[in-house]
Amino acid sequence: VTLLSLGVFLILPLLIIFLILESPIQPEAFSLKEPPQMKGCWEPNLRLREARRLYEDQLLGPESIVNMGDVFFTGTADGKILKLIGRRIVTLATLGRPPCGAREDEPTCGRPLGIRAGPNGTLFVADAYLGVFEVDPATGAVTRLVAGGQEVGGRKLSFINDVAVTQDGRKLYFTDSSSRWQRRDYLHLIMEATADGRVLEYDTETRELTVVMENLRFPNGIQLLPDQESVLVAETTMARIRRVHVAGLNKGGMDTFVDNLPGFPDNIRPSSSGGYWVSMAAVRPNPGFSMLDFLSQRPWVKKLIFKLFSQDVLIKAVPRYSLVAEIQDGGVCRRSFHDPNGLVAAYVSEAHEHHGKLYIGSFRSPYIAVLDLQGP
Repeated sequence: VTLLSLGVFLILPLLIIFLILESPIQPEAFSLKEPPQMKGCWEPNLRLREARRLYEDQLLGPESIVNMGDVFFTGTADGKILKLIGRRIVTLATLGRPPCGAREDEPTCGRPLGIRAGPNGTLFVADAYLGVFEVDPATGAVTRLVAGGQEVGGRKLSFINDVAVTQDGRKLYFTDSSSRWQRRDYLHLIMEATADGRVLEYDTETRELTVVMENLRFPNGIQLLPDQESVLVAETTMARIRRVHVAGLNKGGMDTFVDNLPGFPDNIRPSSSGGYWVSMAAVRPNPGFSMLDFLSQRPWVKKLIFKLFSQDVLIKAVPRYSLVAEIQDGGVCRRSFHDPNGLVAAYVSEAHEHHGKLYIGSFRSPYIAVLDLQGP
């Protein structure tokens, strides 16, 4: 009787919360394959802990990194495009307007994510809220090419994420991670698992904006393949990378480049060996327990969790584990670098290779990490 009373005492409040409080998410059930065993190429190591931090506490959230010669550029959480010259940090451009720093400020402050160098010597920047921009790396002059928030194909551009540019600079391909959720609610998007993400094409000559693929679950990083006829797209929620055909005979088609990754992929960037660097800030340990895998087929548990806890609390509850892998053509893992618990390089979002080093971006850390690829 005592145990029964105790059970009722503990369960009854949860039932009341479940029935009365409204959940901010309407999750869908979906299936993930059993995570691959972390052995062979995926064998855990401490290689990422050999990285050193640059510009520590001088910038925040350098999500994506690009270089022109030995000058680097990145976008940060305060809506700025920074120019990194040696040890100096110069503010090249500001896309939005202050105030910045608080969650409610993001839509007007802006949040630059993917950044690329175009063949004409300019920068292309994807801002989660404000749109896709062209930025002059010398003067900082900003031209908006695509406005964020507009309707395209009956859906809003609510979460512009990463961008890729063709070799001739004429076309841009970018991901819109969701028409329902904004970047500041990215955990809602992951947990809800709605298939409302898209890949879009912008023609810089005709200014035509078209949808080339839709119904993706959190399309994130994007990378053009050498043939310029297809792009790789990280489908974060599904722990896989898709190949979307944007030109040629297979235009409009899609297949899987690599399936069932041991983590949730973010940005994709080319490696010097002809492969691709893929960054993951959370893993699906096997052996071990993956909370996101467990929840994928239990929408009611997700609803209850979001009724009880805020996104900030939940983010802190996700185990940190940084993983950067080089994936070869054909979706085969060549090598991987790990930092269990993210002690040196946390919340990794991108790995940009330059002169034998990996410059590692982060969506919330106050530094850029750099790893010497020639190290032990």
